[in-house]
Amino acid sequence: MEITLNAYHTLIVAAIVMLVGHWLVFRIKFLSSFNIPEPVAGGLLAALIITVLNATLDLKFKLNADLQTTFMLMFFASIGLSADFTRLKEGGKPLIMLLVLVSIFIVVQNVIGVGLAALLGLKPLIGLVVGSITLTGGHGTAGAWGPVLEAKYGITGATTLGIATATFGLVFGGLIGGPVARYLIRKQKRKPLPQAHERSDVETISGTPRHEQATESEEEKRLTFEIFDQPRLITAYVAIETLAMFAACLTSADLLSRWTHGTAIELPTFIWALASGVVIRNVLTHMFRFEMFDRAIDVFGNASLSLFLAMALVSLRLWELADLAGPVAIILAVQVVVMMLYATYVTYRFMGADFDAAVVAAGHCGFGLGATPTAIANMQAVTDRFGPSYKAYLIVPLVGAFFVDLVNATVLQLFTQIPFLQ
Repeated sequence: MEITLNAYHTLIVAAIVMLVGHWLVFRIKFLSSFNIPEPVAGGLLAALIITVLNATLDLKFKLNADLQTTFMLMFFASIGLSADFTRLKEGGKPLIMLLVLVSIFIVVQNVIGVGLAALLGLKPLIGLVVGSITLTGGHGTAGAWGPVLEAKYGITGATTLGIATATFGLVFGGLIGGPVARYLIRKQKRKPLPQAHERSDVETISGTPRHEQATESEEEKRLTFEIFDQPRLITAYVAIETLAMFAACLTSADLLSRWTHGTAIELPTFIWALASGVVIRNVLTHMFRFEMFDRAIDVFGNASLSLFLAMALVSLRLWELADLAGPVAIILAVQVVVMMLYATYVTYRFMGADFDAAVVAAGHCGFGLGATPTAIANMQAVTDRFGPSYKAYLIVPLVGAFFVDLVNATVLQLFTQIPFLQ
């Protein structure tokens, strides 16, 4: 038996899943320590319950697909609307270098995924799901590409596999970042900061006055990418103005998707939404001197992602993954090892082989397998012990949160066009 939920019921279920997820993350330290998103925590619990109901009562649920798609497109539009290319100038050469290194790694990730999938007897495109779709892209990209791979390329369970793999990436991205950075810092023979009980009332061992330390600490916190509890003052006018830009992105994406259907430049609709956001953002900002309200864009984008993930996770069919568990585990194990080696011997060296480079390497482990909050958590753990790294806190969030999604979308589109992978 299948229960179909309309748009209202779907929205209510998504909200309940998010509230349950918030409670779980608040109560369970493991979930908060590894930055597991609240809709993922609540959604996976819902998916497990639905799996049990399916196994015992042969019961299935079908949510409103149009509402889910709308929130997904709004999330990708928010990425585009946040991608101001003047930020490339702010980060300078280090940001460009990190973006190049991350772009190369996205290709490496997909080559490994596709190659191992073929060797293990799976469809090669499954390797993209266990590659940059989920590991660099995260849950949002996994939920977006899953239906495309299922409908267009016949990859059964792509969405379910993607969500599971993205969750795996969050956990291991948080686990390996610290050890990689500590290994690199030990090679530099850098001493950890003295603990609070080891400091004098006036100065630290390094001679930095305590009041200056407090200033550095506050500045370091200011440079972190996202503080979710920070109040966001958004007026009704700003909300309507921001929604108008989202509406323009979604309208543009829908039209472009229809016009290019069946042509050589056919792209998934969510990529058109992202691209439309990039164009609208940079045209309004640089040609019309329009002042964008980034906080409003972030709020709508984060809320859309949360609702989309909650709906996607409730729709999961975990029983479809049984046959893939073994091969996927092997591919993921290799991806984790390659991430550690790349961060240690490539990211670290090309970013300068100094303390800042070690912190950047920890951040790369975070968003290379998980997400930007995981990268920030990795860097925070390192800088709390060894001192601040303003360079890392400037460039890692810019690359991990904005520009990497543009590169990843381009690379994935190219991979899906390779004939022998289809």
